[in-house]
Amino acid sequence: MIKDLLKKLSDAHGVSSYEGNIRDIIKEELAGHVDDIYTDKMGNLIAVKPGDDFKFMVASHMDEIGLMVQHIDEKGFIKFVHVGGWFNPVLYTQRVIIHGSKGPVTGVIGAKPPHKMSPEDRKKEIKIENMFIDVGAVSEEEVNELGIEIGSPVTTDREFTDLAGSRVTGKAMDNRVGVAVLIETLKKSNSPHTIYGVFTVQEELGLKGAKVSAFALKPDCAIATDVTIPGDHPGMTTKDATVEMGKGPVLVLASASGRGLMADWRVSDWLRKTAEENEIPYQLEVGDGGNTDATIIHLVRDGIPSIPFSVPARYIHSPVEVVDMKDVEASVELLVKALKTKPDLTWD
Repeated sequence: MIKDLLKKLSDAHGVSSYEGNIRDIIKEELAGHVDDIYTDKMGNLIAVKPGDDFKFMVASHMDEIGLMVQHIDEKGFIKFVHVGGWFNPVLYTQRVIIHGSKGPVTGVIGAKPPHKMSPEDRKKEIKIENMFIDVGAVSEEEVNELGIEIGSPVTTDREFTDLAGSRVTGKAMDNRVGVAVLIETLKKSNSPHTIYGVFTVQEELGLKGAKVSAFALKPDCAIATDVTIPGDHPGMTTKDATVEMGKGPVLVLASASGRGLMADWRVSDWLRKTAEENEIPYQLEVGDGGNTDATIIHLVRDGIPSIPFSVPARYIHSPVEVVDMKDVEASVELLVKALKTKPDLTWD
């Protein structure tokens, strides 16, 4: 069941450059479902279902945003830096896990309490330099004895859980949703064409793994499975984001107003036709911010026709991201159907 898989992936920890736990889950899930699976020099995991000479690359980034230990003071308080894009107020008072050399250590993010702030300071955003992690230690030596050192990665401590109806919440839905979609697609696909399922690293730090893997594989076209922001809750309108939860996967026609990516219309037309012929719901998006692995893939070598293929997710880059399982399931259905055919990549 894909929801069980998503729970396993969401609850696992894999900040950018430390995606090993996620790789292990993917390899276990795909055992017996693909002909080959290997890890490249950068850490990308590539699963292969061979077919004819037409090569699809379906990419999904494994990494999640997190933190990294920068300094440990003499009283055992830990300063940290962002790994990926955080909105600072989200971090204050979160419970976290520091992944040290002796195993995981629980901590909490603290700062000066608002009760002791001036009225003016309470109106200001808490800056990262004013926050710290408290693991309960009373000295730098005690922190070191726990296996924590400068450079130890940190993730938020949240567990996947059900909400009402078909909706669920958890950490790292960006992009464990895309990973789950790609795993299930590879399991169910029966395509005459070659499929490279590429689980990429360090997307949150600049789309790094996708660039390396696309260069090596040289696919004929690429799809990047990821998440996107819906405009269906208070504080947002359809003018801010046209996408809604529960109405199917999203074909992103432009990222960052086209500065990041203009999706290849031949690939988008192929996906739209497949969805309509099979009565699978889908949505269209023209985004004015944010990028996916497709942004870098389409610029590799002599150009690779690419498109982002996204699931609506509320509250992304927080520990309480929300998705609708109906959208996740429809995403798998559409990809499985589409990969049985191929887009016409000739120019008029």
